[in-house]
Amino acid sequence: MVALSHSFTLSTPARQDFFDVTDEVTRFVAESGVAEGVVLAFTPHTSCCILIQEESEDVTYYGTQLLLQDTLNVFAKIVPPARHEGQYLHPGPIHIKNAAELRGEHPSWGLNTDGHIMSSIIGRSESVPVRDGAPVLGEFGRVYFGDLDAVRARERTVVLTILGE
Repeated sequence: MVALSHSFTLSTPARQDFFDVTDEVTRFVAESGVAEGVVLAFTPHTSCCILIQEESEDVTYYGTQLLLQDTLNVFAKIVPPARHEGQYLHPGPIHIKNAAELRGEHPSWGLNTDGHIMSSIIGRSESVPVRDGAPVLGEFGRVYFGDLDAVRARERTVVLTILGE
């Protein structure tokens, strides 16, 4: 049994957006030499997600796949975007104080509760079977990383792990 890991970073804007990471997943699987097994895509960031979805072909002016923008639009109705302090219980005054003192964060950066809630619903990982040395995603399936934190541009990490033979 082979077990390998690889991580890569993405630069994300100060808005909710999705990034197609299918090519990175496919390349990692091919380079691993694993013919049969499973590949896991995971993000350690609690306001981000990993999902498998169809490629939409058409995109918004920002370049977001239409189906993924539709996903964000639906979530905005269920989990309204955080716009001001007190809208959600999180972040409380202790969190804001600690974030400023320990990490130099601006208080407005705490207005990302909607991203945390969406991340917990969508999930931060996906497992994909590997067959004949390639991920099994179906005819239209793509692997997307989503940054659901709209308060600032950041560097984000995706971790890939493959198990198999």
